[in-house]
Amino acid sequence: QVRLVESGGGLVQPGGSLRLSCAASGSIFTIGTMGWYCQAPGKQRELVASITNFGSTNYADSVKGRFTISRDNAKNTMYLQMNSLKPEDTAVYYCNAEGATRSWSRFNSWGQGTQVTVSS
Repeated sequence: QVRLVESGGGLVQPGGSLRLSCAASGSIFTIGTMGWYCQAPGKQRELVASITNFGSTNYADSVKGRFTISRDNAKNTMYLQMNSLKPEDTAVYYCNAEGATRSWSRFNSWGQGTQVTVSS
């Protein structure tokens, strides 16, 4: 079983910054692609950014130039640096990771989510 725990959410004023972290733990052999998703009230969960184990990144158009995704493979941890935050970035942010466990089974896990609120 692989567990993901997010941290770093909170309340910030427009134009401010936050850094989210996602730590994976459990019987992990390897982690492939990791990603951040967001879900605003009344909307579907959507991809914010993703990063492969080789460091290739992908961003939603709405966050390009403002958010930066990164990971530390040695710590099984992923980050999302969020700058120039806008009220429309308000949502619950979830991390996702896929890979293989030490027993050679595949996993695709989600964190519990962390609230990001951008408001003056």
